[in-house]
Amino acid sequence: MQLNELETPVLVLDRIKMENNIKRLREHLKPFNVLFRPHLKTCKSADVARYMTQSGGPVTVSTLKEAEYFLEHGWNDILYAVGIAANKFAHVANLVDRGAKMTVILDNRETASALAQFCSDRKLSLPVLLEVDTDGHRSGILPDSDALLDVAGFFCRSKDDSGAWLAGVMTHAGDSYNCKDTLSIVALAELERKGAVNAAQRLRAVGFDAPIVSVGSTPTAHFASSLEGVTEVRAGVFVFFDLVMAGLGVCNVTDIALSVLCTVIGHQKEKGWMITDAGWMAMSRDRGTAKQRVDQGYGLVCNLDGVVMNDLVMCEANQEHGIIMHRQDPKKTPMLPVGTQLRLLPNHACSTAAQHESYKVVAGGPEIEAQWARFSGWEGSVHVKN
Repeated sequence: MQLNELETPVLVLDRIKMENNIKRLREHLKPFNVLFRPHLKTCKSADVARYMTQSGGPVTVSTLKEAEYFLEHGWNDILYAVGIAANKFAHVANLVDRGAKMTVILDNRETASALAQFCSDRKLSLPVLLEVDTDGHRSGILPDSDALLDVAGFFCRSKDDSGAWLAGVMTHAGDSYNCKDTLSIVALAELERKGAVNAAQRLRAVGFDAPIVSVGSTPTAHFASSLEGVTEVRAGVFVFFDLVMAGLGVCNVTDIALSVLCTVIGHQKEKGWMITDAGWMAMSRDRGTAKQRVDQGYGLVCNLDGVVMNDLVMCEANQEHGIIMHRQDPKKTPMLPVGTQLRLLPNHACSTAAQHESYKVVAGGPEIEAQWARFSGWEGSVHVKN
């Protein structure tokens, strides 16, 4: 089957571009001799994950449903990289009972106390990472704060002890998404490294083994100039890339492996609009490029072959309608015939992919070589009681 035979909108994945993106990051990290723990929240697909990492792991997830799915598909070394909550303890324990080597994160004494008690009661040996805040972006404990040692005090000092044990620290340099140039990303990567390493050293100084120092974001993973003291790196959106990453200079627009195939269904010529059947339900409402130098609206427009059509963007979106227009002058919008198929590059690959149930896989051309399933949501198939 060819792309032009499909009912639209559908999610298209260029396997060749995806493989090149994976190879590029692995080659960059190779000299640093660190463990690579790819984040699978972007792809949510075993078929994609097999290109990212070998069966078994290590991998990163953002939901316990992801942990459950990837465990069932052969990956058992899993970092759940969202602060754990007490209503998820039993689910984590269930995954461990089923063979998962789970690691969880947290950043506060309330959760630390509850988790330590839970693991003691269940006689569950569970590695825990303290989330540290190295850039003021989101959650985490400041690396040099008293709270770091205070929260650590709830846990065993090594894996040889029974119960929840402090395995180290992790951080996410999310502020890299706000950088204006690659030099700023390089600087933030070093800030990330120093903060995480400093936190781990403070923990070791008071007797914790803390063997793991985990850092990562797609921008800093690509531009880190030193990873001294770091043991593992995480990244997720690198597998597909998107317009936000292109706007940061992390990739080129031509590296973006994901697109949404849509069809022109009408025109509003007096407004300079082409109407398509891909609205925000197909693209998501993510406007991540709005604060960058170039605002790409809801997506950048390509022809059926995936070649960018200069200055055409999806400027507005309704639930099932997308409006395409010339970014500077509506009078220059080409009124392509009704029935013309186009491909839209997403602002944020994670959120666009989340709108779809499968990837239509191509290898640089129009022929569809496979269909790969993906999933979404939070509730797993295994129901457990706390």
